[in-house]
Amino acid sequence: MNMDMKQSVVFFCFLFFLISSCKDDNQQRDAENKKMAEKKEVLYKNISKNWNFYATPINTTSEQSVASWTEFRQFLDELGQKPRKTLLAYQKKASELSKKAQLLKNNIPYQFQQPQIKSRIGTLITKVRLLDLFIHLDNLPDKKVILLIGEINAELVSLQRQMDKITEKSKIPVEEGESDMLRMLDTTRAIITTPTSLTPIKPNLSRVE
Repeated sequence: MNMDMKQSVVFFCFLFFLISSCKDDNQQRDAENKKMAEKKEVLYKNISKNWNFYATPINTTSEQSVASWTEFRQFLDELGQKPRKTLLAYQKKASELSKKAQLLKNNIPYQFQQPQIKSRIGTLITKVRLLDLFIHLDNLPDKKVILLIGEINAELVSLQRQMDKITEKSKIPVEEGESDMLRMLDTTRAIITTPTSLTPIKPNLSRVE
């Protein structure tokens, strides 16, 4: 076997191993892609099955607030629009929910500008932002996402019940006599209570023997 033939044999052997190696790499890559696709499909089905939010007002107060509180209405509308078909759609929806949730702290109706309401809104925003964070992780924890969905619903219910509680409390009529007592208390506070104003000054009278 001459040198040229030896070189040809070596070349074809190298080419054979190269093609075989590429084929094995492609098969492995295809297997990994298939496995990843199957995993995403399972995640999608689990999240889709449990993606159920309380997007409808639970009481009269909430229904009335939806009409005047734009940010609250838009947040509920976003909650009510369930994504379809892909996990990516749920990831985009979570981002939109996070944006809408953060706007809830703006333009809060006057009667609800109280610590109890602001605290609940803050907790709700935190839960929604966590949902957005976890659903975008490469190793997506679907159980944590599902847990957060339940927690968001719980916080949403708590917020609406507190709103209703404040509204109902404002409707309680002032008890008889309470209004007069408050007015008297205000009047008393307005009077300057000095010894001069409380003690009459007696004139110095000449002593009669």
